[in-house]
Amino acid sequence: MITVTRSSHNPILKPDRTKAWESQAVFNGCPVRHGGKIFLLYRALSFPHYHTEAGVQLSVSDIGRAESEDGFHFTKRTPFIVPKEHWERFGCEDPRVTFFEGRYYIFYTALSVYPFAPEGIRVGVAISDDLATVKEKHLVTPFNAKAMALFPGRVNGKICAILTAHTDMPPTSIGIALFDRPEDLWSREFWQQWEKTIPDHAVPLLRNPLDQIEVGAPPLKTKDGWLIIYSYIRGYRTPKPLFGIEAALLDLDDPTKIVARTDLPLMVPEEEYELYGIVPKIIFPSGILEEKKNVLIYYSAADTTCCVASVNLEELIRFTKDTFEARKNEFQVRFERAPENPILAPDPGRPWETKAVFNPAAILIDGRVHLLYRAMGNDNTSVLGHASSRDGIHFDDRDPSPAYVPRASFEMKLVPNGNSGCEDPRITRIDDTIYMCYTAFDGRHSPQVALTSILVDKFLKKQWEWAPPVIISPSAFDDKDACIFPEKVGENYIIFHRIGDNIDIAFTPTLDFTGETTLEEQQWLERRDGFWDGRKVGVAAPPIKTDKGWILIYHGVSESSGIYRVGAALLDLKDPSKIIGRTDYPLFEPQMPYEKNGQVANVVFPCGNVLMGDRIFIYYGGADTVVGVASIEVASLLRALT
Repeated sequence: MITVTRSSHNPILKPDRTKAWESQAVFNGCPVRHGGKIFLLYRALSFPHYHTEAGVQLSVSDIGRAESEDGFHFTKRTPFIVPKEHWERFGCEDPRVTFFEGRYYIFYTALSVYPFAPEGIRVGVAISDDLATVKEKHLVTPFNAKAMALFPGRVNGKICAILTAHTDMPPTSIGIALFDRPEDLWSREFWQQWEKTIPDHAVPLLRNPLDQIEVGAPPLKTKDGWLIIYSYIRGYRTPKPLFGIEAALLDLDDPTKIVARTDLPLMVPEEEYELYGIVPKIIFPSGILEEKKNVLIYYSAADTTCCVASVNLEELIRFTKDTFEARKNEFQVRFERAPENPILAPDPGRPWETKAVFNPAAILIDGRVHLLYRAMGNDNTSVLGHASSRDGIHFDDRDPSPAYVPRASFEMKLVPNGNSGCEDPRITRIDDTIYMCYTAFDGRHSPQVALTSILVDKFLKKQWEWAPPVIISPSAFDDKDACIFPEKVGENYIIFHRIGDNIDIAFTPTLDFTGETTLEEQQWLERRDGFWDGRKVGVAAPPIKTDKGWILIYHGVSESSGIYRVGAALLDLKDPSKIIGRTDYPLFEPQMPYEKNGQVANVVFPCGNVLMGDRIFIYYGGADTVVGVASIEVASLLRALT
């Protein structure tokens, strides 16, 4: 789990309403060191005013300059690059500055036509010796392009630049350009030839044709490769785009080759200043500074302000390698399926489980694994069956009748042939009692969490004398995926559940609910936009205690595909409400036919886990039809979580 920390000073630069030239927005700032200070070059958007050549009121962008001692507090804000040339007369936007061979090269987006059109959105460059004055300016690309930056050193003797070509006329490409002399940077002949062969220069970072990519910060040289921070917009050409910040390592000798890249976002819009502004729900990287063992990522928020976040450089490089799709098997651990899967299947000879058996709770008692699994017959009523096994794989003891059936009004069928009953159990042993949380559903009202219990002795004797179930969910809310933490923490028990899209945590001094007390909703482990668990998350089973912390297995659903996968979090030993680790990638996902095809396709849904020896076994429903088992070595999982 990578930690990217937003600065407490954010936004570090805001519009100044007293200055017309930067009254609307200040964003896309790029930092550079000079004379013991940090200078920030940023896009400044003016108050709307009548533009003679456009013939309408326009907000025009200049490039401002500010100074700072620490990279967070900037003063002496002043215009630095302003539209003067014909090829930039409608605005100068989004600077990227690199100190190269004694001079500062500032590439920016130059707007030459209005109404704005791709052919008038190109790259310009300003050159300065001291960041006090601009010595010269040039139009760089004769075609549509943006976000160009110079590498801070030569690559095999060549001047090297990275840019985004055809940004406004897809397909868009991030490409590499090599030059012998600085003046070649603005050679029209060079760029005309380069554009004809864009695929030869492209860095293949785009994962989906509906997405969009754009260069963010100028490259940073590391021992592992050229580090680039760039904008990756998922679903850019869909109604719900997700603006994220990602990273890649490019080969030191051939930057068109990707050494590794993040296939997950480092950041997505989350904070209020990122969600609201001139263009809501946007973060966009524009600069980077190495600061001791960290890197500072400068980015814009909602196209309105400048912000900064920090991340440990080694951690960032490791995350880039670990999540790289082409190499992830070298780094990532996975649950391993039992070859015997599915270990339980519907039984056509038993009407109550002839249609499906799935989503089993699990508990290990006296060396034997017991499952309470959800079973459905053709009337779509869910009951719970029981099976047990000595080795956790071969379940040679399977009861002919249900161990638990609907008894209360809130779980009795109200819609003929509709789904109803007792669903998706999770069980926890505390002292001599087994507590079971399950989803109670009558087919008409909201599904809610029910709680019941049974003495361990009765359970082992299959004397199914369950306590009367009681609803512990607040009324009128969908509530599911509940389980009880296996130990009392301080004066309270902990119950995990899910009312919305995130895992909730609730604290209660007693488990003797009367029906008058309900669980609180305190969002705890949240879904992650852009990740495999971006739509919703839910607890799988009670956490397992290790010397490094409590391992919590959970399921997550993808926003884009709707696929159910499995991940893990690590909870603090003394304070389990504190999450100290989380897998960035899924540990388990539908791959086998019995997981891909069934009542609900592409689902692996664990409701039980047990620790046997040095391995954690998860018991899961496959496609809401069968039961499977998979296991993982505890030490390997802990390495992935710490």
